[in-house]
Amino acid sequence: MDLVPVLEEPLKKVLGPATAKVMAEHLGLHTVGDLLHHYPRRYEERGQLTHLADLPMDEHVTVVAQVADARLHTFASSRAPRGKGQRLEVTITDGSGRLQLVFFGNGVHKPHKDLLPGTRAMFSGKVSVFNHRLQLAHPAYELLRGDGDEAAESVDSWAGALIPIYPATAKLESWKIAKSVQTVLPSAQEAVDPLPDSLRDGRGLVTLPEALLKIHRPHTKADIHDARARLKWDEAFVLQVALARRRHADAQLPAVARVARADGLLTAFDAKLPFTLTEGQQKVSKEIFDDLATEHPMHRLLQGEVGSGKTMVALRAMLAVVDSGGQAAMLAPTEVLAQQHHRSVTEMMGELAEGGMLGGAEHSTKVVLLTGSMGAAARRQALLDLVTGEAGIVIGTHALIEDKVQFHDLGLVVVDEQHRFGVEQRDALRGKGKQPPHLLVMTATPIPRTVAMTVFGDLETSVLDQLPAGRSPIASHVVPAADKPHFLARAWERVREEVENGHQAYVVCPRIGDAADADAAADADAKKTKKKSPEDEAEKRPPLAVLDIADQLAQGPLRGLKVEILHGRMQPDDKDAVMRRFAAGETDVLVATTVIEVGVNVPNATAMVIMDADRFGVSQLHQLRGRVGRGSAAGLCLLVSEMPEASAARQRLNAVASTLDGFELSRIDLEQRREGDVLGQAQSGVRSSLRMLAVIDDEEIIAEAREEATAVVVADPALEQLPGLRTALDALLDEEREQYLEKG
Repeated sequence: MDLVPVLEEPLKKVLGPATAKVMAEHLGLHTVGDLLHHYPRRYEERGQLTHLADLPMDEHVTVVAQVADARLHTFASSRAPRGKGQRLEVTITDGSGRLQLVFFGNGVHKPHKDLLPGTRAMFSGKVSVFNHRLQLAHPAYELLRGDGDEAAESVDSWAGALIPIYPATAKLESWKIAKSVQTVLPSAQEAVDPLPDSLRDGRGLVTLPEALLKIHRPHTKADIHDARARLKWDEAFVLQVALARRRHADAQLPAVARVARADGLLTAFDAKLPFTLTEGQQKVSKEIFDDLATEHPMHRLLQGEVGSGKTMVALRAMLAVVDSGGQAAMLAPTEVLAQQHHRSVTEMMGELAEGGMLGGAEHSTKVVLLTGSMGAAARRQALLDLVTGEAGIVIGTHALIEDKVQFHDLGLVVVDEQHRFGVEQRDALRGKGKQPPHLLVMTATPIPRTVAMTVFGDLETSVLDQLPAGRSPIASHVVPAADKPHFLARAWERVREEVENGHQAYVVCPRIGDAADADAAADADAKKTKKKSPEDEAEKRPPLAVLDIADQLAQGPLRGLKVEILHGRMQPDDKDAVMRRFAAGETDVLVATTVIEVGVNVPNATAMVIMDADRFGVSQLHQLRGRVGRGSAAGLCLLVSEMPEASAARQRLNAVASTLDGFELSRIDLEQRREGDVLGQAQSGVRSSLRMLAVIDDEEIIAEAREEATAVVVADPALEQLPGLRTALDALLDEEREQYLEKG
């Protein structure tokens, strides 16, 4: 019987079932190797105290501090024995700030004896606010005793001169994790090194066993630096090898080269354009046409500022594919957007979109719409046009992915607002080609995972950063409704002013406010615990709703204006009618959910007020803002929030207000949310395959690792000469990630 490799040994065998269960459930750590790769978040130096002044609200923290004061209070209590309860209040300090610890009831006796003034200890708990002061209620603690042998023994159990502070949970404090790490640390000597010797020696990196020892038991800051440098390279290189192998496999896949005819549909379309393409549009189009002309599938991201003309670039790519005898499909996330795209594409193409019809041009094709709510007859005709090849272009929603939908020769898939679709959905549509079709994904603000993938070099990227002539800048401001209610009143005055000047406005709310919404809000409220901070108070109430706000505005600050509503649970015909009236200028103010987030194009709409803006992500806010300023008049976006000025949510809103650069906002989003599982389906940092590497900060390492990985895979695609690298790759790519990578 084969022996289990040391690093794959289950933690329950090494640490015992109780500790192993907590580590598995709360930290996702199952084996000795998992625990060795659970790196300290930071380090405390012996004798140096941590900064209490910078503690984050509502986070589980570990601090090293000294007891300044301890007072035991007795108070009347009907629940306590003999009608008297006890509360111990301990004040700790680090020289930069003070923090109150509080213990109640039977829990006061031990800390009252342990935490005498002058005592130093590590304290762990969740930061909360009581009576406008930060506190830790019933924190766990571990004493760091005097300067003699006892002190040395205590502190050395946390790695000599430097105390590692681990990512921890309420169930498992940092020092308990540290003790568990000490138990398994000898196993680090068995770690198989994934880096080729030549790479490691050429870059002066320490071995993997040495790096693991230094990251968990550093004696100097230089030890930490050496360990981090090595472990970052491990993550970057192994991940880049995984991606390089996929690129190598993709390059072997056959695809039909799609080249536009010199006298075809694209030429006819360009000839009838009433404007000149921007330099950016011409450059990006050339990059796409070059990719389409190759015999392996294009996989390109088109990142363009809101209103930069991405749809025009995508349409020209689709026309080139139709010229070559293929079909193109555009996948849109909502029916409103699919209908809008269909309308704008057929308007731009004119008689070129009337293939097979009277009045259709010589070079023309059919452009069909396919959505879930279409009538049976229209749907049947659309499906027939696709399978016969009569329709060269189809624009649709998730309905395009259904099994009944078949193509004559699918050559290009365009995915609009790619962050709204999963890899599975994109893959299902690409699977409808006889050979793998080319893929173009479009976005204004890539989600963190996409930014990470572009940094990793796995998506070829084209950027449109030039606005077409006639587009105006958008001014954005945060409206602190709780701190300064008169600012909100002024916001509604600004909306009236825009309407009086002949323009229109959007008001966006996070919730609809109908019966289904009310049930969901009640369930959410029932699950919430009592909270104290102003930030929690703002979050505790249900998000503002379209139906409520529309009613309040129509009867209050916007009385006399024509106000209409739009949301996703309306009937498709009703939604379309509302959008048509708004586009025609018959409606002054449209109160809507995020159904207007992408693609909606009403040049006369110049103002947008986003209620509870802190409830939306950075990408969503940027997308929403892009609905205004689409004409010659300047745009205005007001981000309304009740969150306190110092909160992370307000800082995020300030960042959105400070820049119109979508990629810059994506990088901010990435720094805050992390990149998610670069090889899996998690879209934010909950399950990241990166523990040490920071995508934005370590771009240089990632780029160098890509070059090294590409060279390794070209020389040895199966990695037969590098068993250590194969082992690391197997550990990184579980079955789910392997499938995800193949479909990505």
